Amino acid sequence: MQAQPKAVRRGPKPNPNTRDNLIRVGVRMLHEGGYTATGIKDIVDAAEVPKGSFYNHFESKEAFGRQVVDHYFDSGLVELRARLENGDVPPLERLRDYFDERTHTFRESGYVRGCLMGNLSLEIADHSDAIRDSLAAHFRTWSELFETCIAEAQETGTIACRLPASLLAQFLLNSWEGALLRMRTEKSDAPLREFTQVVFEALLVRP
Repeated sequence: MQAQPKAVRRGPKPNPNTRDNLIRVGVRMLHEGGYTATGIKDIVDAAEVPKGSFYNHFESKEAFGRQVVDHYFDSGLVELRARLENGDVPPLERLRDYFDERTHTFRESGYVRGCLMGNLSLEIADHSDAIRDSLAAHFRTWSELFETCIAEAQETGTIACRLPASLLAQFLLNSWEGALLRMRTEKSDAPLREFTQVVFEALLVRP
């Protein structure tokens, strides 16, 4: 029997501008209200598009959530690399400047929202393999950038600690994410300042 041709989808092609708009709105809304509390209707209403437009671009809310995570991380990755891979600045200075800048930004914003990836890790990582995989991949990239700075500092004799750079980088990222949670609870930058003090005055110090 001759195979039947696949049905051709009718109607207008999905508008990529609509997709980008939905993702931008999604980043803001998931950051402010969380994944569970933000419904598809809330998203399309805020983006001012019909609900059908959402399903033209995303198979499900979970698929949308994964794209939001990717956009959130990728949108800051260029600046993150530029700061942490800048060979004109000593490696530990690059790291400290990064954390000082983030602390200033959170202070100016009133200590709200924190890190979207950290928030979603707490909220839905146990319930969505797709979103968890995306979060894990981005955390690895982030940690690897820290690792490069630390390894360079070790190679040049700038720091005394000889633990593997990869382990130190993971510790920094884990501790930073924990400090952000405390920051939001206490509405204070004290946890961030304490993190910076311990890291750069006790852990990553000169021989």
